[in-house]
Amino acid sequence: MSFERARHLWTQTEARALHDAPFNNLLFLAQTVHRQNFDPNKVQLSRLLSIKTGGCPEDCGYCSQSAHHETGLKASKLMEVRRVVAEAEKARDSGATRYCMGAAWRNPKARDMDAVVAMVEGVKALGMETCMTLGMLDREQAARLKQAGLDFYNHNIDTSERYYSEIISTRSFAERLETLEHVRQSGIKVCCGGIVGMGEEPVDRIGMLVTLANLPEHPQSVPINMLIPIPGTPLADAKPIEPIEFVRVIALARIMMPKSHIRLSAGRTAMTDEMQALCFFAGANSIFVGDTLLTADNPGEDKDTLLFRRLGIEPMELEAQ
Repeated sequence: MSFERARHLWTQTEARALHDAPFNNLLFLAQTVHRQNFDPNKVQLSRLLSIKTGGCPEDCGYCSQSAHHETGLKASKLMEVRRVVAEAEKARDSGATRYCMGAAWRNPKARDMDAVVAMVEGVKALGMETCMTLGMLDREQAARLKQAGLDFYNHNIDTSERYYSEIISTRSFAERLETLEHVRQSGIKVCCGGIVGMGEEPVDRIGMLVTLANLPEHPQSVPINMLIPIPGTPLADAKPIEPIEFVRVIALARIMMPKSHIRLSAGRTAMTDEMQALCFFAGANSIFVGDTLLTADNPGEDKDTLLFRRLGIEPMELEAQ
């Protein structure tokens, strides 16, 4: 099996064989692939801001922002453009090179698009990469965001197609793939990953990565989230994924999508430094910085700085556009 170049025809059997390999063998292969494509001691830093919180009509079982769940989170209006740009400037000055903006929508409404476009243009003017996650997009919306200068669009598939209906009923797996295709066709880079620890089986984690690796182009960013159980959501009592099993997912993502940024995303507050270090060794090379991820806690910048110093890791610089 060759890993010298990106592949798009992975089978579940091939991926399962890698996932189930002896742990040391899996990590050695993942680190080898990682070094062929990236500096192993550089990690890309992103900052995530919720520009519109709560009141989402979707029923995603993990989400505190769903209007279907009693989590105590109050819905907010869309933030003002100038405030979003001011927050982005702070993030840039603290070392973030990419600014991600998320709205709790099923899909953006026409009345919101002017403000969203202005946010993209304002953040781009700061010299940062821009990313948005606004729910489903149609072709026209994707094209307009591309014209505004949006670099990345995040739209996670969350889990495998097999397990998907156990988590969400208001949006189909096929609809998620349709939005990804609209984004890709527009020329915006795709940011797409999923969540583990939602009660799924290993076959579902593998299936999720097979779906991503078999897209026409690999997502340029692949966020791997560890479920943060939120009181009031259907997954509040989900059994946590074992740390070694989580690291296996990171390693498999690196091997199957060798040139993608694999982002160690939500759930880092529940990870030890040693677990995060294993994830970086397995090929993770992107994190969110800051105290919050949308509505969830995230390790503060001081803690990340200390961990990076201990591991000899440096922030990745913004690539020339």
